[in-house]
Amino acid sequence: MKKPNPLTHFPRTNIFRPGDVFVLFGELFDRGYATHLVDQAKKAGMEIVGITVGRRDEANVLRPLNDEELAAAEARLGGKIINVPIMAGFDLDAPEGEPTPTDLLAKMTLETWQDEKLDWSHIEKCRNVGVERFKNALSEVMGILDGMIADGRNVFFAHTMAGGIPKAKVFMVIANRVYKGRGARHMSSQTLLDSDLGKLILQNFDEVSANTFRHLIDLSTAIRARIEASGGQVRYSAFGYHGTGILVANEYRWQTYTNYTQGYAKMRLERIAEEAWNKGIKATVYNCPEIRTNSSDVFAGIELPLIPLLLALKKEGGGEWVAQQWQACQDLLADGFTVDDVVRKISDMQTSEVMRPFYDFSSWPMPNNPGQSDLTIGTSSEITAMHRDGKALISDLLSRLVVEAVGQLIFGESSAPSGPVLWLNHDIVARTLIETKGSARNALEAA
Repeated sequence: MKKPNPLTHFPRTNIFRPGDVFVLFGELFDRGYATHLVDQAKKAGMEIVGITVGRRDEANVLRPLNDEELAAAEARLGGKIINVPIMAGFDLDAPEGEPTPTDLLAKMTLETWQDEKLDWSHIEKCRNVGVERFKNALSEVMGILDGMIADGRNVFFAHTMAGGIPKAKVFMVIANRVYKGRGARHMSSQTLLDSDLGKLILQNFDEVSANTFRHLIDLSTAIRARIEASGGQVRYSAFGYHGTGILVANEYRWQTYTNYTQGYAKMRLERIAEEAWNKGIKATVYNCPEIRTNSSDVFAGIELPLIPLLLALKKEGGGEWVAQQWQACQDLLADGFTVDDVVRKISDMQTSEVMRPFYDFSSWPMPNNPGQSDLTIGTSSEITAMHRDGKALISDLLSRLVVEAVGQLIFGESSAPSGPVLWLNHDIVARTLIETKGSARNALEAA
């Protein structure tokens, strides 16, 4: 993509009806983007079907969910889960009797990792084993799913797979320095990516976050052909991240978290959607605003672009409901601090000369640098300290609002998607929240 392609309208079309099928291609987590997308599918009366990545036993052998795990997962999802494990990535795969990539990484230390070299021919064999395992399991899943969908039904495949960090002790130390290190503890993200360790991680990100979308589209071809031949329609969505348009100096401007190492895989995800779109397949990657999730908390400062959503809510219409959100945020702050103080601190960071180079869309994802890391991580730490409780943050409240809006936008837009890659910027998120939550409250009060 040469420039962001934003969604500018609130979707009004809805092809989905009771009896249609919503397939969540990835597990559901409490703090993830997919929670409200699933809620929208339930609201439409769709049948909910999920999959599982499975679990690994003590010997790292992949297994299905046991009865207790399956019952808990289906209760959380509110639907049927096809219990065939399709864990993505190849970090724990290898030809029989040979070491996995994770085994190789276990030998690395903080003193040696930058110079350690991997046997790339062996890594490629491991990758092939992992991909073949995934595709075989997915083929089995699709065979089961085919028997669960009647002719003429509409089908919505929602891809949510992401991640791919190998479980290597040395990486956790490195990650803390890359994503949370300041001063003497700062580490260049480019140093990581230039190493064999970093190159392996990028390959695994590709397999988990991007290539699984291609396998989903390819291996559901028979289902798609049957459904379309019988009068139904099939849609595919995926969650991307490629920066977000937020208010900076009272103008919406594209910005991003640095360094978003997974960005290379997210661009691959976009290309996969474009390729499918060019073949007439309605597959769309939705680049979403930053939120706090179970996995994103490793990235210090990723939550900061959330806070200007408060300004967008005012700019896009305001009203009593918006005033209540400002007050709810104020209630989370310690005595002596105001929301205006927090917003001002974010603004000072955004307009700093240090951050200007990072607003170059064409250079994304850029490596971090000491000045940017110090400012971002420092601002994050200072804002956290302004709260009454470090575990109840403004960014948590705003994350929940973004998840609600994103769910509505993706579900609505996917009926008649306008392109293969769309950005959900703060303007459309704010307008969605005001229309759905603000208007709903006004209607309730009028009644």
